[in-house]
Amino acid sequence: MLSRRDRDPAQPRARGRSLRTRLVVFMSAVLVLVCGTTAAATALVQQQLLLRDLDEQVTEAAERSQQVVDRYPDGPRRRGAPKVRGETAGTVAARFDGDGDVVTATVIADDGYPRFLSAAQRAAVAEVTADGKPHTRTLPGLGDYRLTVLTGGKVPVLVGLPMADMQRMTRALMAVEAVIAAVGLTLAGTVCAVVVRRKLRPLGRVAATAAEAARVPLDRGEVTRLRRVPEADTDPGTEAGQVGLALNRLIEHVEKSLVERQRTEERIRRFLADASHELRTPLASITGYAQLMAGGTERITPELAWQRITAQSARMTGLVDDLLLLARLDEGRPLSMTEVNVATLVAESVWDARAAGGERSWRVFLRLDASVTVTGDQARLQQVLANLLGNARAHTPAGTEITVTAEVTDTHCVVRVHDDGPGVPDALLPVVFERFTRADASRSRAGDRKDGAGLGLAIAAAITRAHGGRLDVRSAPGDTEFTVTLPRARPTSPEPATHHREP
Repeated sequence: MLSRRDRDPAQPRARGRSLRTRLVVFMSAVLVLVCGTTAAATALVQQQLLLRDLDEQVTEAAERSQQVVDRYPDGPRRRGAPKVRGETAGTVAARFDGDGDVVTATVIADDGYPRFLSAAQRAAVAEVTADGKPHTRTLPGLGDYRLTVLTGGKVPVLVGLPMADMQRMTRALMAVEAVIAAVGLTLAGTVCAVVVRRKLRPLGRVAATAAEAARVPLDRGEVTRLRRVPEADTDPGTEAGQVGLALNRLIEHVEKSLVERQRTEERIRRFLADASHELRTPLASITGYAQLMAGGTERITPELAWQRITAQSARMTGLVDDLLLLARLDEGRPLSMTEVNVATLVAESVWDARAAGGERSWRVFLRLDASVTVTGDQARLQQVLANLLGNARAHTPAGTEITVTAEVTDTHCVVRVHDDGPGVPDALLPVVFERFTRADASRSRAGDRKDGAGLGLAIAAAITRAHGGRLDVRSAPGDTEFTVTLPRARPTSPEPATHHREP
């Protein structure tokens, strides 16, 4: 485990704090906008409701005043302000003559007695439109009023009520709403900050895991198990859990790639070591015989030295050719594809192997029609069978029975090479198709490719894969079988003939 100082994910932490701050600020701004909009809408609605109530009071007071004036048009108060029942302080009343001029206008003072309006106040009253609807006017020295003029009676009258109470109530409501909104925003912001911090905590742990994995030297060293995101932070139902789960999958892929890299490096090192060893032996022989020839020693004749140099050169050339073939197959270079007759391919390969090792018992079973073909490079496919048969001949004693069987399925052609020899050691089975894999020297029979480099089966497997097929093996003492499976070029007849040949 790394210490806090070693981890020091300063950049991820700074980014985490920035993200938390941005989220909190954003959510707070949203809350402020929502609360502000709600408060403004509420205040506007409340103001309209209060204004409507005030308009109703003004209209009722004007109707009552109109009734009094209509009842006593020539009474003693003819030139005074119209009498309004339930008059309150601040109530303004006026009446007009036939020409629409203000005859008289008064306001109820705080002591309950009416006082006449000043000229400026009368002028403001006279500007009210006589349409029976409430209007807002500012009367000098009195403030804002809601006024209405009724003209349906004998004498037009005007009544107005002050808006001060309504305005005070509106301001009080807005103040209360502002306080409530401020308290609510503070609580909501605190809750949001706590929730955001808790929700982003798993993301911080994921970032710390990613930062730790980024510091591991993946290009060198031994493969080590990388730290994973805790299972509690990989819940696919959350966004942070999805990120943690994806990071764990990425780390798994990285570990598999590291393991494969290490295996590849080990194979390359082993390949170079084996290739160097195989090439060093013939080179040493060539150098030794050349020195003997140059020294003019009588221990060996020039003809014999030349023969040995030629043999070792041929061996080295064959090894280089095999390595070059494997390199070309690894690069995926195209092969020379033609229609190859399977029966002919198997028969010729077995006859060639029998000629090289006649002390074994060779049997061939062709469970297919003579016209069955595969699409491939005939020379390379011949090399596959030659390597398999040569391997069976080299690692089995005299008298071993080697059986080659060819048969077809609906989509593939299968060739099996079976022998009843001692079999492949268990330790070699997993790597039998790898390069430079060889059995112990005691298992190679004298005269049967005892100097082989261990590339035959690797070449056979590579050629088979290049043809879209596969090469498999199963082995036990007395029962070893290599199976070559290749795609068919075209289907055969429903009832294939069965041929049995013994070379």
